[in-house]
Amino acid sequence: MENFDLSQSIILENERVLLRPLEITDHNNLLGFSLNEPEIWKYSLVQAGGEENLKNYLKIAMEGRNSKKEYPFIVFDKKQNSYAGSTRFYDILLSHKTLQLGYTWYGKNFQGTGLNKHCKFLLLQYAFEVMKMERVEFRADNSNARSIAAMKSIGCKPEGVLRSSMYNIDGVTRRDSIVLSILRKEWFDEVKESLKKQCTAK
Repeated sequence: MENFDLSQSIILENERVLLRPLEITDHNNLLGFSLNEPEIWKYSLVQAGGEENLKNYLKIAMEGRNSKKEYPFIVFDKKQNSYAGSTRFYDILLSHKTLQLGYTWYGKNFQGTGLNKHCKFLLLQYAFEVMKMERVEFRADNSNARSIAAMKSIGCKPEGVLRSSMYNIDGVTRRDSIVLSILRKEWFDEVKESLKKQCTAK
């Protein structure tokens, strides 16, 4: 699995959502969120609020993909026929069959609509069933209750809190980071079916 080709174009899709590789040219597809909803990135370590920050956000995402350590996606909501946000695989370690899933954000009109469930189902299915991962990890600011609740709802199990793990975006204060995960056996034993039912309900 160390030979999995991260340079390929990965497109994930179901009846509700389309995830395709994020590109520099997606600047205009995301600019509305950047200009009008900068609070989306309140807990993010890479800010995209404001046009210059969005350009930098895309640049960093492309560098991550080129290094084959990350794979960023843009999210298109078929129900609303509109681009909705972004998400990515990162800290990809093929030799250990692990990766992290994060950098996830959606515009306000797409939050709480069930879109995230569909995205997570497609991403986890690909990670475990195509990439053959053994572990998918999630992290969040320990004060971000909304994000933590969303991760637990899809089947992530909390592992603990990394105290004072990194600087916040202000470069002065520090944050505690909660670590959660889903293991390969858990995906097949329970999480896949549960998440599929949640998607159907939305």
